Amino acid sequence: MKKLTLLLFCFIFLFAACAPKATATLQSTEPQTITILAHDSFAVSEAVVKSFEEANHAKVVFLQSGDAGAVLNKAILTKDAPLADLLFGVDNTFLSRALGADIFEPYDSPALKDIPGDFKLDSSNRALPVDYGDVCINYDKKYFTDHDLAVPQSLEDLTKSEYKGLLVTENPATSSTGLAFLLATIAHYGDSFTDYWKALKENGLVVVDGWETAYYTNFSGSSGHGPQPMVVSYGSSPAAEVIFAEKPLNDAPTASILGTDTCFRQIEFVGILKGTQHRALAEKFVDFMLSKQFQEDMPTQMFVYPVNPDAALPDAFIKYSQAPKQTAALAPDIIAEKRDAWIQAWTDIVMK
Repeated sequence: MKKLTLLLFCFIFLFAACAPKATATLQSTEPQTITILAHDSFAVSEAVVKSFEEANHAKVVFLQSGDAGAVLNKAILTKDAPLADLLFGVDNTFLSRALGADIFEPYDSPALKDIPGDFKLDSSNRALPVDYGDVCINYDKKYFTDHDLAVPQSLEDLTKSEYKGLLVTENPATSSTGLAFLLATIAHYGDSFTDYWKALKENGLVVVDGWETAYYTNFSGSSGHGPQPMVVSYGSSPAAEVIFAEKPLNDAPTASILGTDTCFRQIEFVGILKGTQHRALAEKFVDFMLSKQFQEDMPTQMFVYPVNPDAALPDAFIKYSQAPKQTAALAPDIIAEKRDAWIQAWTDIVMK
């Protein structure tokens, strides 16, 4: 009996000693989860995400939380208890706000060596460039043809009575697209931009919170069914209309107004959020976003241009995307200094 009790005791002891190791082994086989906070327009092919997950034994979760401005605000408000490991979608119009809020950890990715210097706006590498595009005014070709109406060619044309109520834009306080258009008008008019926006408002300007609503609800183009035939969007949007058309198209149903200062160059960044519990995996995902595989996927997913010059563009993207010869531009330090005052001035004029 004593021998049996002793054997039973030894068995229980050995089982207890081995159990934690077994549990640890089981836990180590579970994929590590990484969360990316992003704007609603973020998109990536499932196959591309899966390749990262398989290569790194990881699970990628995307937390989409509104337009770029709203996403940044959420990241700032939750920086003491971050909702994600990385933030994607901060652009050059909001970059200084993100850096000033100190929400990112610096990361000198080895992939940066392949990225042109013009896209690297943060010397500390807290925000790393991923893509770029031109914010332009898109128009519905059919509307202008059916109404025998000339397409406006300049910012000044948009204030003419024949275009009353025909333009929808995004609120620059909540939308990076809307802010980019505001900055284009400031680059063109200087301090008198307020007079221009007064004229736009008097001419029936429509304002919504974000790009998704502007393009898919208010715009009358083939992707939307709204009352406005002009929308602040992107020079690449006409290519999206062709690529995503339900029936094959020989031409894009929309086009962009490419006059002087009607477009503004937008660069989007990714950053590792402070407080991440998965720093090593976050670094790998940043490297992945700058790789050819991810960069070549972006044009037909988010309809932006890759910052990696080695990434090839799809034929349809090249054929139907439109780029101005010269975009409106403002120095990043000027945007950082005056952005909030400009937005407040715009709000006082347009939203009251």
